[in-house]
Amino acid sequence: MATEMFLEYGFKSVTMDDIAEKLGISKKTIYANYSTKTLLVQDVAFNILETIQKSIAEIKKKDLNAIEELFEVKKQISIFLKDEKTSPQFQLEKYYPKIFANVTRTKSDLVACSIEENVTRGIDEGLFRKEIDVKFISKLYHEGTNTIRDTSIFPAEEYSKGDLFQLYIEYHIRGIATKQGLEILEDLINNNETPTN
Repeated sequence: MATEMFLEYGFKSVTMDDIAEKLGISKKTIYANYSTKTLLVQDVAFNILETIQKSIAEIKKKDLNAIEELFEVKKQISIFLKDEKTSPQFQLEKYYPKIFANVTRTKSDLVACSIEENVTRGIDEGLFRKEIDVKFISKLYHEGTNTIRDTSIFPAEEYSKGDLFQLYIEYHIRGIATKQGLEILEDLINNNETPTN
């Protein structure tokens, strides 16, 4: 329940009183398990990361090509990329920077492996050019995902998170795709594979 509340309202906005009331228990009961709200936030943040990981693992089991997979993953993580200042990511970064750094570090390792795997598969499928350097492209992709989240570079008034992620995936694919890969990309775009804001 705490996870859903933090996702809905943000880490800073939700109080221990709110959680206790929603669960129908005393605040004392919560503190018996979590001595501070920070410990609860840390647990929830890693729980959210684990949930995203599991969703991505399920996507990888589907019979999708590498390009379709990137778009499916984008849909899954869009929940966590809300634009408002109440978004879990924004509040975690602002109010719990150490937890945010730990989650980001863990996520970085997962993303690097996942993208390398995706690019390699795309090459095998003939959708990405075989001469590309997989490690280089994977690192570039990962660093780019960090850059598009930087509001000093991409102000929220000019770009929504959904639009940025959509533009970035298109940019990534166009840079490495074969003719066949580009055809699949265009087909996905023409079939309303647009960001969910």
